[in-house]
Amino acid sequence: MTKSISLIQFLIEAKRAERITGELSLLIEVVARACKRISVATGKGALGGVLGNAGSDNVQGEAQKKLDVISNEILLEANAWGGHLAACASEEMEDPQPIPDAYPKGHHLLLFDPLDGSSNIDVNVSVGTIFSVLRCPDGVTEATTADFLQPGTEQVAAGYVVYGPSTLLVLTFGHGVSEFTLDREIGSFILTKRDITIPADTGEFAINMSNQRHWEAPMQRYVGELLAGTEGPRGRDFNMRWVASMVADVHRIITRGGVFFYPLDAKITGKGATGKLRLMYEANPMAFIVEQAGGAATTGRERIMEIRPTGLHQRVPVFLGSKNEVEIATRYHLEADGTRG
Repeated sequence: MTKSISLIQFLIEAKRAERITGELSLLIEVVARACKRISVATGKGALGGVLGNAGSDNVQGEAQKKLDVISNEILLEANAWGGHLAACASEEMEDPQPIPDAYPKGHHLLLFDPLDGSSNIDVNVSVGTIFSVLRCPDGVTEATTADFLQPGTEQVAAGYVVYGPSTLLVLTFGHGVSEFTLDREIGSFILTKRDITIPADTGEFAINMSNQRHWEAPMQRYVGELLAGTEGPRGRDFNMRWVASMVADVHRIITRGGVFFYPLDAKITGKGATGKLRLMYEANPMAFIVEQAGGAATTGRERIMEIRPTGLHQRVPVFLGSKNEVEIATRYHLEADGTRG
């Protein structure tokens, strides 16, 4: 019988192999511990009084759920005092959170979406936490927003946690992707998959079809071909899935392949926005994970991780998953722009 490997043992082995530093190992341990607390709160549901709106809006102008606020506070408190962070930033807050002066500071920056897919909380559908880790620039003693504005290629770690029938942590340090399952009886994340690979081809896509009438022409073309099935130019049938929780939709792709799209549309541009999903809290960490698993991640026009951020809450379109399908959809957009083909 194969011996179980805990997250802590996995991190120690990665440190010995000089793939990560001791400080980064501690950071991941702390984030994982905080996510276990969020998992408990999520699992209690109505019994824990965590359902419903909090009666406040976040910096995005979106109504916060009670569990949004609870999850944000759990992650902030857990990371305040360990000495592994210079500062952290949350999708729920306008500005970065400095480490209190009473505590030592580290050399990393943490960004997180404390509870992705929170609109699903009240209907008991999987939600999750997404996080990204950057190095704090050398010589910085008081990290500011500008220090966080690094392209996704500078990430040293990224991960997400799914709070579903089981609680799963998916993690990368840039050396492949691993999955850990929370053993609730012993309270530890246990390694359950190594070197996860996303198939290059797929017959499954995830997109919000209610926005179809607002899409750009190349997106209409691409999805139209998928919907045409065996009688269309692709010559085969495709299945559509949509959970409306990015963590859940991306985890399905990590598990069995597929593509996820949140394209630019007229509703988004009509509000003066440049996309729906947040570059720093959602797109970059998910792109890092997907690419490490052999997939691709673009905005429909450029590689997500090469974007130079202009704001902490910048939004972008997201195309990610099985490489060949992402490349086809991206090619259609570039051809429509006259920049390729």
